[in-house]
Amino acid sequence: MQTKTRVLITVTTYPLPSVSYDELVCTAGVLEDGSWIRIYPVPFKFLEYQKWDWVELELIRHDSSKDFRPESHRPRHPALNDLAVIRRVETQQCWYERKQACLKKVYTNLSALIQDSMAPENVSLAVFRPKRLIKFVVKEDDREWKQKWLDQLRQADLFTRGLHADDAPRVPIEKIPYKFKYKLEDDAGKVSTMTIQDWEIGALYRNCLAAAEGCESIAIEKVRLKYEKDFMQNKEISLFLGTTFKQHHARRNNPFTIIGVFYPPRQRQAELL
Repeated sequence: MQTKTRVLITVTTYPLPSVSYDELVCTAGVLEDGSWIRIYPVPFKFLEYQKWDWVELELIRHDSSKDFRPESHRPRHPALNDLAVIRRVETQQCWYERKQACLKKVYTNLSALIQDSMAPENVSLAVFRPKRLIKFVVKEDDREWKQKWLDQLRQADLFTRGLHADDAPRVPIEKIPYKFKYKLEDDAGKVSTMTIQDWEIGALYRNCLAAAEGCESIAIEKVRLKYEKDFMQNKEISLFLGTTFKQHHARRNNPFTIIGVFYPPRQRQAELL
């Protein structure tokens, strides 16, 4: 009999198009001992389960010949019909319980983390606390998904149409036409610029765009207000970092991107006494 794994979900990335599913979400979290785990692939509906839920499900380690990263697992049941939500971890006492769960090992030196990403450790998920967030960066990106994938999706529809109750052509999730990044400094003074790829910032942009009746400049300023002014001035920021298989396998100088921002309120000195 298979044993379920208990995971605190801390990361869901912005969905990527997939031929097999409508979209795929890369999800990560921590186990009860504080170690990190990646759950991939999971369908878009995994977003029904919120970040900061403890969940249980059966997981299988990815074949190391296909994914050498030790944290990488996949659901034994792709439909997630065995998944159970245990409880939610809330934000009382300045996120005390969340901190206890996911800040057991924190890197402050990016070079040390990159060294640990090399063989044999191959670390691909970690918490990183920058010495300083220098600025929030917004850059324009492609406005549409790559044509190659869209062509594959249409071809797949030709073979699957009529096999499911819903015969409507699959429409991919809206692509965010901007890349959001943090320029930061580590404890050795090393400056890096890293892309933020989590679901939360993509969803924030889409919500702000809707509220601004389609005005992208207003939506971007709303995102900037949160990730620059609020987070950089009022929060104790740690970053959840992760690698993609492609970047990690190529052994890039820095294979990590920001897959989540951890932002408990900054505690005043009097509160710590």
